[in-house]
Amino acid sequence: MKQFSAKELQERIQKYIDGLDFSQGPQDLYDPIDYVLGLGGKRLRPVLMMMAYNLYCEDVEKIYSQAAGMETYHNFTLLHDDLMDKADMRRGKSTVHKKWNENTAILSGDAMLILAYRLMAQDCIADKLPQVLTAFGKAALEVCDGQQWDMEFEDRKEVLVDEYMNMIRLKTSVLLAASLQIGAMLAGASERDASLLYEFGVRIGLAFQLQDDFLDVYGDPAVFGKNIGGDILCNKKTYMLISALEKADDGLRGELLHWIDATDYVPVEKIAAVTHIYNVLGIDSLCRNAIDQLYEEGIALLDKVEVEEARKDILTAYVRGMMNRNL
Repeated sequence: MKQFSAKELQERIQKYIDGLDFSQGPQDLYDPIDYVLGLGGKRLRPVLMMMAYNLYCEDVEKIYSQAAGMETYHNFTLLHDDLMDKADMRRGKSTVHKKWNENTAILSGDAMLILAYRLMAQDCIADKLPQVLTAFGKAALEVCDGQQWDMEFEDRKEVLVDEYMNMIRLKTSVLLAASLQIGAMLAGASERDASLLYEFGVRIGLAFQLQDDFLDVYGDPAVFGKNIGGDILCNKKTYMLISALEKADDGLRGELLHWIDATDYVPVEKIAAVTHIYNVLGIDSLCRNAIDQLYEEGIALLDKVEVEEARKDILTAYVRGMMNRNL
C-alpha cells in the first residue's frame, strides 16, 4: 500500500484548495475567503488528517473535502482572531479587516465557518458522517472556548500554569488532534486507534505551543521567522511568564511585575531584563523539559496504534520536523 510523503500530501491538498470555487456573488463576501485561503501556510491540519488516513488506506483523494474543511475552519479562526486582535498583517499581507473592513471580516468569517461544515460533510462516507461531524463540532466549539479563556487571561493578574495548559489545549491542540482522529475514522480505524491518535495530537499540539513560547524568548529570528521578545513586550501570559511568576521569590517577582506594569521603557532593555529573570529561575530548562515530556508522551501513544511500525515512520518524521525548528 502506497504511503505519501508530507510534501506530496501538502501539494495535493493545496491543489484541491486552489480549485475550490468561491466565485459566486456577492463578490465582497467570497473574495476575502479566496484571499485568506490563498495566503498559504503549512496546511498542517489537512496533512495530519491525510497522514492518519494513509496509515490504513492509500486513496487519500477520498478525504480531500474533509481535509479542506478542516483547513477552512482553521483559517476562519485566524480571520476572526486578527479582527479581535486588531492585527494589521498576516503572513506578510494585510489582514481582511484592513484590506476590506471589519463588517466584511465578520461576515466572510461566518461564511467560512459554514463552508467548513459543508466541506466536512461533502462526499463523506455515509456511515462515518455522524462520527465525523460530532468530532469536528466538538473541536470547533472547544477552539472558541480556548479563545475566550485566552481573552480573559489578558485581564487577569494571576493565571496558573494548569489553566494556561488547558487554554492552549483548547485553542491549539484539539484541532490538530481532531484532524488525526477524523482521518483515522474515515479510514475505518478502530475506535481505540482513533482515540490514541487524538491523544497523540493533543500532546504534540501542546508541545508545539510551548515551543513557540520558548522560541519567542530564545529562538534565532532568522530561523524562527520573527523577532524574538514580542511576547515579553506585550506581557503575553505564556508558559514562560506564568512559570516565572509562580517560581520567583518576592524580589524577582517584584522585578517582573515592575516590567509588566511599566509603560515607559526601552524595548531591548525590557526583553533583556525579563530574559535574565527567566535564566536565573531556570525557566528555559523548565520549558524544554515540558516540551520533551509532552513529545515523548505523544510518541508513546502513537506506538500503541495498531498499525505496523514502518507505516508510522512518515507521521513520526513529520512531527519530529515540527518539533526541531530551532531548539
